[in-house]
Order: sequence, then structure tokens, then C-alpha cells
Amino acid sequence: MVNAQRPQGGISGNGPHEMGYSKRCGTDSEDWIDCMTENSIAADERAFLRRCVELAHEALEAGDEPFGSILVSADGDVLFEDRNRVASGDNTQHPEFAIARWAAANLSPEERAVATAYTSGEHCPMCAAAHAWVGLGRIVYASSSQQLLQWHRELGIPDGPVASLPINAVAPGVPVAGPDPELSGEVRELHARSRQIRQEK
Repeated sequence: MVNAQRPQGGISGNGPHEMGYSKRCGTDSEDWIDCMTENSIAADERAFLRRCVELAHEALEAGDEPFGSILVSADGDVLFEDRNRVASGDNTQHPEFAIARWAAANLSPEERAVATAYTSGEHCPMCAAAHAWVGLGRIVYASSSQQLLQWHRELGIPDGPVASLPINAVAPGVPVAGPDPELSGEVRELHARSRQIRQEK
């Protein structure tokens, strides 16, 4: 597999921006879960989300936190992918942040605006801000920030230093879709395994 430092090719399909999605989630806490239904994620888009979950698996197997993301062009071509790399000691090494940096360096503003980021977990505030600042388009996530917050509390994982917020609380102009009810269950299992691994160390 080509590593995260180079553009990706492979999965293709209809360009997400041809599907006319524009709904944005509210910023009230009661809207965080199911602010978009699973019907907002097209069937052929689940292949992209599935790849994100595979990358999250790879991150976990490499001793990192289970997150993975890909960037897809308007034509449905995978441009870039990455997984979490915070085990390096740099807690900004999120795949969504890497996507934003890669897009800023390699895509025109017009290409960025019609590209879609797919991710195993909804962007954190840092990554949502980076996504918006570089002018990327839609975000589709398998699991939401609110779900992750609930899972962490169920698993006894302490809250991090940054508040858990929905993307649109940070970047209100970014169209979003998610969570996916099927894949979010798989993502939860990855976080449960991650917690177990850390407890065994």
C-alpha cells in the first residue's frame, strides 16, 4: 500500500458533491447525535468509510489510537489517506489534520472545495478548524464526537484537554454527514480494544 506521504488512487465512484448534500448539523448538544441520518450517506460512500475503519484498525495494530481518514476528489478518486500517529509523541498527528495539510500543499482552492473527507471518527476541533481554513468541502464520518465522548465515559477513559464538539460548532459552513449506524459499532469495538491494550501495559 502506498504510504500516507503520497496521493492515493483506487476506490472510485460518483463524486459526493454531485449528490447535492448541503445539510449542516446544529450546534446545540441535543443535536449532536443523529443530526444527520444514515440516509444522508450514499451506499457507495460506505466503501470510503470502510477504508477509514480499516485504517483505524491499522493504527491500533501499530500501537496508536484507532482513527483513519481519506480524502476523495469530486470524481470519486482517493487522493490521500492516513491513520492516527500520536504514538510518536506529537498529539497533533491526527489523520484529518494530515489531510488538511496535504490538501493545502497539493490541491488548488477549487479542487479543495469539491473534495470530501471521509473519516472513522468526526473531526476534533483542531482538525475541523484546519479543514475549514484550507477550504475543503464535505465531511462524512462513521462515528460522531458525541458517541466517542460517551464511549470514553463508558470505558473509563478520561476526557482529553480539548472539548468534544461537533464539527459545525467549530466550522459552521462545512457540510457534514454521519454517523453511520453499522460502522459506528465497529469503531466502538476498536476503542474498547484500545482501552484494554492500554490497561494491560
